[in-house]
Amino acid sequence: MVKVLVPSGVLGLQFDQDALREGLERRPDLIAIDGGSTDSGPYYLGTGTSKYASATTQNELRILIEAQNRAKVPLIITSAGTCGTNRSVDWLVGIANEIAHSLKINLKIATIKSSQEPETIKRAWLDKKLLALQYAPSISAEIIENCQNIVALMGVEQIQAALNTGADIVIAGRATDTASIAALPLLHSTQAGIAWHGAKIAECGALCSTHPMSGCILVEFFDTYCEVEPLHPDAQCTPYSVSSHMLYENANPFKLIEPGGYLDVTEAQYEAVSPKRVRVSGSKWIQAKQYSVKLEGVGISGYQTTTLTLLRNQHYIKNAATWVNNLKSYLLETIEQSFELNPKQFSLDFRLIGSNSTLGKLETKNTNPAEIGVLCIVTADTQDIANEIAKHANPYFLHYPLSADEELPTFSFPYSPAETPRGPLYEFYLNHALVVSDPMEPFQLEVIEVNGTTR
Repeated sequence: MVKVLVPSGVLGLQFDQDALREGLERRPDLIAIDGGSTDSGPYYLGTGTSKYASATTQNELRILIEAQNRAKVPLIITSAGTCGTNRSVDWLVGIANEIAHSLKINLKIATIKSSQEPETIKRAWLDKKLLALQYAPSISAEIIENCQNIVALMGVEQIQAALNTGADIVIAGRATDTASIAALPLLHSTQAGIAWHGAKIAECGALCSTHPMSGCILVEFFDTYCEVEPLHPDAQCTPYSVSSHMLYENANPFKLIEPGGYLDVTEAQYEAVSPKRVRVSGSKWIQAKQYSVKLEGVGISGYQTTTLTLLRNQHYIKNAATWVNNLKSYLLETIEQSFELNPKQFSLDFRLIGSNSTLGKLETKNTNPAEIGVLCIVTADTQDIANEIAKHANPYFLHYPLSADEELPTFSFPYSPAETPRGPLYEFYLNHALVVSDPMEPFQLEVIEVNGTTR
């Protein structure tokens, strides 16, 4: 049996420390936590930065390093710094180094880096080793060269190589959410389908329970089944909460694609063995004919400036969509004249906050809000042009009338200046898989000895 303790769905989201202590009392064989995601879009990969506060990350990592030192089992952190670039791995190693010195402990840290050089990926594309995934954008050599950052998502083989170094802590670049949890059970006698399914269930910590914000989950992997239990006293795992997690961030609730194959849960069984604990069996692993890893690549597709104005006059609230359409037409015409730009060089995107800013034309609910926020997003080839267009639009956001024969209205800006430069607009350029002959080929493994007892 292999016990894996998952403190939370991601480093930086916080977790219940009493539940963590309970988990340590269960004598786990491994502590695993994810460090990243693309949930918040391409910006963080584009910049190679973390979406989580450094102070929060440092505080949680300190708690987990203390837990690792107490339990004397490996601690694995994947997708370091949200995006998993080499720079993000180095950032997290630096924090771990400082913590080791403050605690006066020695650490053996294995790092696995996953950043890819555009030239390497371009050669792979030319050699037809890139497989376009569903809805992948069209790519070219130029598009690949223009990527700001490219990472490959590792699976279990790379994590296992790091564990085999005897490291206290593994800090990995971009990885699938399940890899850190499935790696150790697969080194033992757990069936592959069970290892991957248990990892999928536990990837987001207590999200598979009735108390999703409590964080800590323990998964016990046996040969032919696994059992999942939340560690907060008020949390429960039920067959419903556990089975439904296959729907989370997954297009197919019965199939999960991973490096080297896919998980098939069509015949999986979920059984409540206690009010808190669920047993999972029957899951299968289907080996792929060739080994591939997913690539994420991000480039800059423009620069943005935003403006927000507030409508409270009921006449304008009821006719907000018409007002925006009229204003947009007027601005497009005057911008082309004043700036000598063609429509391909800039765009104006309006969102009616409080009306339909999320779904747009798909919105079916009719409400009567007290006010509507009109968000205008200007996108242009350069930041200066985006700023100038937003300034050009400024007076019309305050006083543009609904029709030519009515008095000028007065709206309001919530802050001054009204224009907020957002900087580069990052876009996912790659949604492809890279075929490799050796799972370690795109990754770099290194072992670092940290002597925290000396400076």
